[in-house]
Amino acid sequence: MAETRLSAKDVYTRLREMILNFEIYPGSRVTETELADYFGVSRTPIRSALQRLEAEGYLTVLPKQGCFIRNLDIDDLSKYYQVRKTLEQLSLQLANTYMSDTALSELAAAWDPARQIDRSDDPEEMEARDETFHLALAEGGGNLILRNYLADVNRHLRIVRRLGFTRSERIDQTYDDHYRICQSLLRRDLAEAQTLMRDHIQHVEQFVKTITLTQLAINKKHSFPAKKTA
Repeated sequence: MAETRLSAKDVYTRLREMILNFEIYPGSRVTETELADYFGVSRTPIRSALQRLEAEGYLTVLPKQGCFIRNLDIDDLSKYYQVRKTLEQLSLQLANTYMSDTALSELAAAWDPARQIDRSDDPEEMEARDETFHLALAEGGGNLILRNYLADVNRHLRIVRRLGFTRSERIDQTYDDHYRICQSLLRRDLAEAQTLMRDHIQHVEQFVKTITLTQLAINKKHSFPAKKTA
């Protein structure tokens, strides 16, 4: 039976997984030739996958030099989280003023910890769902510029935020935290909502930093494999 050839989409999906799982060490350099050999394909689907990953911020492609996987700097991550905390506080202030009880009730129901609607064990799915919650509050406050700034900060943190959903207890905690924040806003208790949000983000930040450092230490000595395993 002839070997099934990988499509550009297949290559993209697998490369993205390797970057997110630190199978390719952050900051390392790989070339189209290495990747083509690894996946057993021509350079055309490799180039297509790399262009898409570059557009999404996972790597940088430099002509005649190769591609460089996005580096991870814990200090930079801390700065992004610092900005995120500030933006989230303003987001809650506006949501508390302008978001209707109906909208807040619907958001609360979607994160009811007793029901856990749309819960998934896939970290990427839960990361995306978590982001929709925070952006919904920003949109509810009516400031789309704030919403876009939050989305941009989240884009820089996405590679590590998904790690916050690799454990079941963290998913449970997210449902509980989001629900309690909504309940505080329904009571128009801004101070409580802001305290809950600050604690929520701080716990997530510490958790993902710990996992990130652990995985980086495990994979530090791993080099990019020369050929795809069967």
